Amino acid sequence: MVRTPLTPWERERGERLGALLRAARGERSMVEVAAVAGLSAETLRKIETGRVPTPAFFTIAALAGTLGLAMEDVVRAATPEGAPDEGAAPVPPVRAAVPHGSAAA
Repeated sequence: MVRTPLTPWERERGERLGALLRAARGERSMVEVAAVAGLSAETLRKIETGRVPTPAFFTIAALAGTLGLAMEDVVRAATPEGAPDEGAAPVPPVRAAVPHGSAAA
């Protein structure tokens, strides 16, 4: 599988997200926060350092809940200025589901 290279603003968004999570964690240990959020400490470390700049939605939702952050605040703080479409990533088209046993058109 080939990954599409990240844009500069996607990399910056990952760095900003990591900084926000580090600040919100405060004095709590990485191990403690990761365990409560249902993640490994290694995953949290990679997100906080920007090595995983595009973590899954539910990963961020779990971390936000654990750290007492509203998702709206996470999006606002992590979105770089000048990001395309005010920070919203393009939404891919949704394919219609084909009922089981039906032929696709």
